[in-house]
Amino acid sequence: MGCMSHSLRVRGTGSNRVTHLKMAYLLMFVTLLHLITLAMLFIATMEKSWWVWDGMENSDLWYNCRFDNSTGTWLCSSSKETEWLQAVQVLMVLSVVFSSISFLVFLGQLFTMSKGGLFYFTGLCQVFAGLTVFSAALIYTLHKKEILPTSKELTSGHFGYCFILAWVCVPLLLCSGIIYIHLRKKE
Repeated sequence: MGCMSHSLRVRGTGSNRVTHLKMAYLLMFVTLLHLITLAMLFIATMEKSWWVWDGMENSDLWYNCRFDNSTGTWLCSSSKETEWLQAVQVLMVLSVVFSSISFLVFLGQLFTMSKGGLFYFTGLCQVFAGLTVFSAALIYTLHKKEILPTSKELTSGHFGYCFILAWVCVPLLLCSGIIYIHLRKKE
């Protein structure tokens, strides 16, 4: 009988250890996903490749650039300020801000929240970041004629990697937000 109660205690301890390991892996996964998504958001907002013409000219949220073969440098001028472009700029910057705030709040909650607490605010910030990126990419998709320089033919160009990164961020931000909302602090 004594042997049997000892084996039950050992099993219970092992089960706790497995639960702690699962939570640690989930915590590492969510943190890594958050940091990767935040980096992708920052690149999509700041890099110069939302629209590309023949690899020699491109346009982003801030500048229109062309490659000068004689000097081997990019020559850039500010993008024409349209209401649609300003909306995309604001939404992308807001997404970076929401995701950054979400990460800082998550770190704060991780060390100050009591056991059993949920990461609602962190999750909601991530979901809002996802919705703002979705809105920005959708506006850019639907209004590229008004946003891009009128002197260039749109059929000779295509969406650049920053635009694609913005679309990739949407499901990642929404998924991480949902994970945060359901994540409960164990210890």
